Amino acid sequence: MKARDIMTSEVVYVTPDDSVDTVARLLSERKISGVPVVDDTMRVVGVVSESDLMVRAQKLRLPFYLTLFDSIIFLENPLRFNEEMKKFTAARVRDLMTREPIVVDEDAEVADIAALMSESEINRVPVVREGKLVGIITRNDVVRSLVR
Repeated sequence: MKARDIMTSEVVYVTPDDSVDTVARLLSERKISGVPVVDDTMRVVGVVSESDLMVRAQKLRLPFYLTLFDSIIFLENPLRFNEEMKKFTAARVRDLMTREPIVVDEDAEVADIAALMSESEINRVPVVREGKLVGIITRNDVVRSLVR
């Protein structure tokens, strides 16, 4: 069985220029947990999910650090803090999305997709044809394919 056999072809997606509020409303109204982000040629440039929005919704945690002899010693990863800060202050999808998303070709085998999703700990994967978005597969789609 191939990706094209189990994918949802009517994909809800957003663009990098969409507002974060628009995405939050879209996820809520459609009862979905994430969407691909596409450019004007329908190439997948990112993914935005509920967990990305949750960083923005939660109270920002300040990094815990020590100052020692004019040096700052971070007890939390400053790179992670910077990423959380960007998401916390995001106004546009481009500032919130996960870049370089994992995608699969429409000819990919479902067993390979299941392994990829499990190993990568992702809940959805955009499906592409010649690099352009044509569908999306969720974990639920993979599970349903097992009972067919």
